[in-house]
Amino acid sequence: MIIRLLLPLLLFFASYEVLYAAPFDRFLMPGDLVDPHKKFENDCDKCHAAFAKNKQNILCLNCHKKIKSDVSEKKGYHGKSRLIQNRECKFCHTDHIGRGAKIVNLDKYAFDHALTDFKLKGAHKKLVCNSCHKDNEKYRQAKSGCFDCHKNDDIHQNRLGSKCQNCHQETSWKKAKFDHDKTSYRLKGAHIKVSCGDCHPNQRFQFTPTKCVDCHRVQDVHQNEMGNQCQKCHTTEKWNKILFNHNKETKFKLKHRHAKIPCGSCHVKNAYKIKLKKSCYSCHKSDDKHNAQFSTKCQKCHSQRKWSLILFKHDKDTDFKLSGAHKKTTCKSCHTGNVYKEKLKMTCGSCHKLDDVHKGNLGNRCQRCHNQIQWMENIVFDHDLTSFPLIGLHGITACELCHSSEDYKVDAQKCYDCHQENDEHKLKLTSACDKCHTPNAWNVWVFDHNSQTDYKLDGEHEKVECVACHKQAIKNNNKIVLSDKCESCHRDDDIHSGQFGSSCGRCHSTDSFKNIEKMNDQE
Repeated sequence: MIIRLLLPLLLFFASYEVLYAAPFDRFLMPGDLVDPHKKFENDCDKCHAAFAKNKQNILCLNCHKKIKSDVSEKKGYHGKSRLIQNRECKFCHTDHIGRGAKIVNLDKYAFDHALTDFKLKGAHKKLVCNSCHKDNEKYRQAKSGCFDCHKNDDIHQNRLGSKCQNCHQETSWKKAKFDHDKTSYRLKGAHIKVSCGDCHPNQRFQFTPTKCVDCHRVQDVHQNEMGNQCQKCHTTEKWNKILFNHNKETKFKLKHRHAKIPCGSCHVKNAYKIKLKKSCYSCHKSDDKHNAQFSTKCQKCHSQRKWSLILFKHDKDTDFKLSGAHKKTTCKSCHTGNVYKEKLKMTCGSCHKLDDVHKGNLGNRCQRCHNQIQWMENIVFDHDLTSFPLIGLHGITACELCHSSEDYKVDAQKCYDCHQENDEHKLKLTSACDKCHTPNAWNVWVFDHNSQTDYKLDGEHEKVECVACHKQAIKNNNKIVLSDKCESCHRDDDIHSGQFGSSCGRCHSTDSFKNIEKMNDQE
């Protein structure tokens, strides 16, 4: 009975599938195809083989022929990646997920570029993806030849071809590995460090001259007077390194400093035609600061090791030994005339007369106070042996502040004689500054009113400034005499107008004038 009912239905669907196969398949389709595949929505057999799932990859590759070629030749991402080998295409690229969906789920930040035909090395590792992979282009469309990307970097203007890798490296474009030794001109010595453009200007590599004089003509200080066979004297190691042996091939041996002097310093003209004099003065006349005052026999004092190195020993060759600052003094400081005719005096005053601030009033035996190391320092004179020892800040005070005359005699020795301008009290506390102040610092004072006077300061009196009581200047007898009675200072504060007498202390205290103490009952 059931079979009779189902048989017409089965026949209906069988005939319907034959006539309307595509619409029926579409009826069973799980979702819309993505945009690139939408043209195949009515042609399911393009991607699906009935009852044969293992054939789906074959159908995919039949359309994507370039990927099929990569897989068969084992190149590119699909041909090299072990992650996708023996896997179905739908494992990564699913479909029927809607028109706007993307079936290429590539994480470009986590993608391993080593799985492609172009492994990123050197500076390429730091490049962003869109440097090579342009927008709206497939990743496989990116070109991998050096010249494809670096055409604008080619300073050779394609004169050396497009195989940049023959010279350049991926670590740095400017780092070249071209082996010049394989050319007809092998680079040796200093030539190895020379930049290409110095010999090949404007990228000219053909017909490059190879003779020394062709490149070094501007360095030829001889101006072609020595010929153009530079290699007879010079080497490729260093242009200034000369093969010519002056000691063997001439009668003037070059020693010490002379061995380092360039040829042009002495041979200013043709060396083969003009003979030079061999005396020191013939070359060093302009270096003679003595103007021939010490004769023209420079070798008596100077050496070939160094012009400023003097052989003459003043301590041994004269009766005046140079010590202290005299060692640094130039010869002309003392020898103003002909050194062989003029005899100099050896007293201090003969040279230091202008330095004598005492104007001769202390005699000419300068060595009693001064020394040869420094004229104004380490003076032997001891001020503490005088009637006024220097202590505190007086020890670092300049002599001229107290000694205004050259004879260094000072009659005034009291503090007030010098510190009158520093007296803020205007003689109200006498001129005996030393009772409070010390030489250590003018602002540091040690006066104790309680122990050094007959009037003890307590209570509010401790806060009162000195000038509140000491109002008058004391000029003559340096002795302060003030009344110790309250009324002498507080007469204006007495609201009783004197009717209770002058003994304010019976009621008032020094803590506060307004605080009244009760009188004793016995009083």
